[in-house]
Amino acid sequence: MSRFSRMGNDLYSGARSFDIVGRRRFWYSLSAVLMIISLVGLVGRGLNFGIEFSGGSELRVSGVSTAQMEDYEQTADDALEAVDPGGTTTITRIGDDTVRVQTGELDNTEAETARADLAEAFGVDTSAVTSSFVGPSWGETVTQRAVIALAVFLALVTLVLTFYFHTWKMAVAALVALVHDVLFTVGIYALVGIEVSPASVIGFLTILGYSIYDTIVVFDKVRENTDHAFDTKRQTYAEAANQAVNQTLVRSINTSVVALLPVAVILVVGVTLIGPGTLVDLSWALFIGIAVGTFSSIFIATPLLVQLREGELVVRRHDAQVTRRRERREERASTHADDELLEGEDAEGALVGAPAGAQEDATPSGAGAATAVRGEQAQGRQLHPYAQRGPRNQPKRKRRGR
Repeated sequence: MSRFSRMGNDLYSGARSFDIVGRRRFWYSLSAVLMIISLVGLVGRGLNFGIEFSGGSELRVSGVSTAQMEDYEQTADDALEAVDPGGTTTITRIGDDTVRVQTGELDNTEAETARADLAEAFGVDTSAVTSSFVGPSWGETVTQRAVIALAVFLALVTLVLTFYFHTWKMAVAALVALVHDVLFTVGIYALVGIEVSPASVIGFLTILGYSIYDTIVVFDKVRENTDHAFDTKRQTYAEAANQAVNQTLVRSINTSVVALLPVAVILVVGVTLIGPGTLVDLSWALFIGIAVGTFSSIFIATPLLVQLREGELVVRRHDAQVTRRRERREERASTHADDELLEGEDAEGALVGAPAGAQEDATPSGAGAATAVRGEQAQGRQLHPYAQRGPRNQPKRKRRGR
């Protein structure tokens, strides 16, 4: 842990740096692979909508014994075969002794028959089997409200970011990261076959807020560093933005880990102990969305912002000034190094070409060397005649009488 903290300090101070912005093509390629995986799930398999969106009947069998739970899927499927032959049936386990069966729409007679058959198959009383019908209109209403909420959210985010950062390009980069996160999360739902419920839709909307929060934190540091770079002319726009990403890298990772830990615990407990339900549906969306949101805030949003702003005239002029200043400093440093090298060569050549006695005199030692050095230092200026006469011209001290 101390090494991770030390790395965070090095990244913030600039002692260590990862070229994240400079390698943006690699991150774009990785993001493209993620998007392809998402599209494969969406187009190839499609979303597994829950009963709230597709409509149908739901039956729950409570108080099932442990022995009956060993093969509950086949038992429930055989019991419903006579009532709904060839129908689409989803059978899941909830907790330790409850089985949930979701099937197509059943009328009252078919529902009562299904209850009796399930009770007989699992060896429970008929009262332990509940039946409910869910119409698809409720799911459609939830979907419409979610789409409206998403549109309003994106519009407000665009306005706020444009006015806060004084450029619409930051808003565009943030929105691209948002779409990236939602599309990947929905694609994973389709690819893995996770059921989409109203709780999942709530989770999709929740990850938008987390993703935009992390992106704004990084962008705020980018604005601070780039403003300083414009004033000092020591860094290009891309270098200042890359430094901002490095300075917020450890913070983003720590925040994501802290957010993912409780979600992961809820997800594991829900899958292993509680079973399918609102908590599991919400946890899946949050876990996938937070993880991919951290990736997009660091590796997608800021590199895209730099690419969008590099074409601006102000940024091009600034980068050109920084480049010219660096070239002039390098030329001065190179000229100074060449002068020192020539002076050293001249001094060495003078000593080599002189007679042996002269070489010995040219290298004084002890008190004579110090006197020679002081004499050489004094050659650069003319002393006043009064000072040249030395101690003879000093005032004499009168001796006091005893």
